[in-house]
Amino acid sequence: MFKKILLVAALILPMLASAQTLKIGLVDLNELITKMPDTAEAEKKVGEVSKKYEDEYAKLGEEMKRMYDELQNMKEDELPAIRERKAREFTDYQQKIQQFEQTAMQDIQRMTQELMAPIHQKVRTAIEAVSKEGSYSLVQDKNPQLVYYYDAPVVDITNDVKTKLGIK
Repeated sequence: MFKKILLVAALILPMLASAQTLKIGLVDLNELITKMPDTAEAEKKVGEVSKKYEDEYAKLGEEMKRMYDELQNMKEDELPAIRERKAREFTDYQQKIQQFEQTAMQDIQRMTQELMAPIHQKVRTAIEAVSKEGSYSLVQDKNPQLVYYYDAPVVDITNDVKTKLGIK
């Protein structure tokens, strides 16, 4: 009987010891990124570019409205060739506006990615540093949609990462 207890203890103790060395941390990436001063600057730059595109789009829209009104106000006895040319010009202009809109959206998306990449890298570097300092085995995003429950020994290290990044 005593040998069985020793055998069970010999099997369980190593598992308990390894379970105690596993240290898991959670970090709120969204909070970190939104509080980075660089993020506000990036958002400002993207906003400025977006405004320029919006202004240009408004001008294009005014021109398209003018062309539409001109097409609608044509007299019934207008020559068919002129009517067809105006209709083609209007259709071509619509396509140009759609192309402009797609290009603008792609430019804004690309710019956002380029501006945010160094911010994401800074956050990743700070998370890695805090993780190593705290001897964490695993750190994952504390996304409410992905994490349903956590309890000790899981630790939220968001504040430690904020301190490492110098943000409040």
